[in-house]
Amino acid sequence: MAAPFIIPIFISHQGCPHQCVFCNQHHIAGQGEGAEPTGPAEVAMAIDEALTWPRRHPGAEVQVAFYGGTFTGLSRARQAELLGAVAPYLDVGRVGSIRLSTRPDCLTPDDAAFLKAHGVTTVELGVQSMTPAVLDRCQRGHTAADVRPAVAALRQVGLIVGIQLMVGLPGESPASLMASARQVVALAPDFVRIYPTVVVAGSRLAAWYADGCYRPLSLARAVALTARTKQLLDAASIPVVRMGLHDSPGLAAGIVAGPHHPAFGELVKARVLTWRIRQQLAAAPIPPRELRLARRDQSLLFGQGRAAVRRLERSGLLQGLRLIFDPELPRDTVLVS
Repeated sequence: MAAPFIIPIFISHQGCPHQCVFCNQHHIAGQGEGAEPTGPAEVAMAIDEALTWPRRHPGAEVQVAFYGGTFTGLSRARQAELLGAVAPYLDVGRVGSIRLSTRPDCLTPDDAAFLKAHGVTTVELGVQSMTPAVLDRCQRGHTAADVRPAVAALRQVGLIVGIQLMVGLPGESPASLMASARQVVALAPDFVRIYPTVVVAGSRLAAWYADGCYRPLSLARAVALTARTKQLLDAASIPVVRMGLHDSPGLAAGIVAGPHHPAFGELVKARVLTWRIRQQLAAAPIPPRELRLARRDQSLLFGQGRAAVRRLERSGLLQGLRLIFDPELPRDTVLVS
């Protein structure tokens, strides 16, 4: 099944009860500070324009996605106004569903029922971490204990549940990150997004960075930690639908430091693939002669300056191996013989 055709609607920082230390939504969303709040007319205009765009999969479901902010932190009247602007498109089938994001502490069973009644099918919870000390350090304003009832409320009304995690937060260690990932696995969300922590201009984290109180992860370290997190989720069959921030001119201009890369997700997938290749080659009872991979994974090994394949070559594991990219194999397949 093709991924949905997403029509993004940005409500940058609206409804958020807190300013987290890493956040400057105006830069993250690529919008200027002081922009007028998005209203029903802007929602309709964005949908009308997006419906004229060419689509890779014309038959894919059209989904309106409200990004940024805390949707259920808005007044109920404001929520109804924004969702009501999408309703005419839902009624005639030009839009199939709505997705949005919110905070775990801003989601009650009544909120979940309201969203369900207004055409929402998917809700992403900005969890970021399940470690209390990290949440406190980031001034999130919610606790790990808020996450479970929020997930339960969404499930009770049949909504699809996504969880957002961040890697490299202040106060986080590799051990606490893995512990957070294991707790997320126990919640069994329908999907997860993983974002590396970057230092954005105008955020409190930018001041900490300038004062030497915070050091962001290197790109290589962020990729490795995200890959470890993805492996835990993969083992539980929980899809990771995105790794890395959506690239935009506004975001790029606002990043002061940190592991931002336009192909961050591909770097992570390449790292996971090379680990699997090394593991299977090392476990072979006799030296293998052939390594067969999916053709669709060829770019993971040879893209980004051949970084992944060079890593394998340095280990000596590819010596004497015939490397075959098979168009019939599904992605992530590694066969040695």
